[in-house]
Amino acid sequence: MIIASVLMLSSSCEKKVEKPTPPVDETIPGVYDPTPFSLETPQYLGQAIIPADNPLTEQGIALGRRLFYDPILSIDSTQSCSSCHLPSSSFSDNRQKSIGVNGAEGLRNAMPLVNLAFNPNGFFWDGRRASLEEQALDPVEDHLEMADTWENVETKLQRHPDYPRRFREAFGIDKKPEITRNLVVKAIAQFERTLVSHNAEFDKVFLRAERFPTDAEQRGKLLFFFEPSDNFDNHPGCSHCHGGQHLTDFSFRNNGLDDVEDLADFEDLGRGGVNNNRFDNGKFRVPTLRNIALTAPYMHDGRFETLEEVLDHYAAGGHGVLNEDANIRTFPLTEQQKLDLVVFLNTFTDTSFIQNPAFQNPFK
Repeated sequence: MIIASVLMLSSSCEKKVEKPTPPVDETIPGVYDPTPFSLETPQYLGQAIIPADNPLTEQGIALGRRLFYDPILSIDSTQSCSSCHLPSSSFSDNRQKSIGVNGAEGLRNAMPLVNLAFNPNGFFWDGRRASLEEQALDPVEDHLEMADTWENVETKLQRHPDYPRRFREAFGIDKKPEITRNLVVKAIAQFERTLVSHNAEFDKVFLRAERFPTDAEQRGKLLFFFEPSDNFDNHPGCSHCHGGQHLTDFSFRNNGLDDVEDLADFEDLGRGGVNNNRFDNGKFRVPTLRNIALTAPYMHDGRFETLEEVLDHYAAGGHGVLNEDANIRTFPLTEQQKLDLVVFLNTFTDTSFIQNPAFQNPFK
């Protein structure tokens, strides 16, 4: 009897997550008259990729912004997209690996969300999702992240006192049961496509020539955009992978992090785990370096705490693994050169981006 009583007491103290019942087939009042939104960006960034079936509208972006910050998408309403993607950190979270609703540690470092509208080559560190809409589907049902089901999330939104009206204004639906995961991720993707950074010192100095660079910035730039004719003691340069205005070539590479005897031995297979190409094992996305000073720790597993550690890693030259990128090779790096490179990397910081009122939490 004592054991049974204890078990009953323990069971009654467990946290219960209330799951709403599905709504009746209710008509949503309100007007559908969406306002087109034009993504204003400098010409040098190129053409943003906007799907024909999900054009940007003011109503869709506003809805996506609320959904991005709303913990309603998680099983216990404690976790939102913004929990791992903070504006102050260029929409990363400064943890080695993110923490989900159950306190479980994720598998990889949270990538910053910046200039995603220009990425033509898949999302996540391993590129496993082709679009932002597809990418937004995964975290809700990942047991290490939001740990809910889409069926439950849809029901919560359908029964919400405010969201049905917002979905109607954004997408023109008539009935509450028409609020589906497909519309949720479309709205979130619209908001994420507006997260564009183009006002860092790098833009002002080196792309728009609004002022002259300092001596340290210029020296760092020459090291970063090194070419063999520059004669910097065989320094390979950073721009072979992080070149152009986006400071990434959107590719997947093995940048010499791990020493393995066989390509099957990587603890995290990365791109190879998606496409089953053995030669792509251990390859990960080349991230943009925009706002890189704000997004520590670094690499897909967050192993480096500082930019100086990252530079030391590259100067060491990798491990000679079969599929290491050709640019991974040993090179001398003096303390002054390291300092100059860090000064230049800091020019990628865009404070207007992280402080943009349009990107902040609408519930505050």
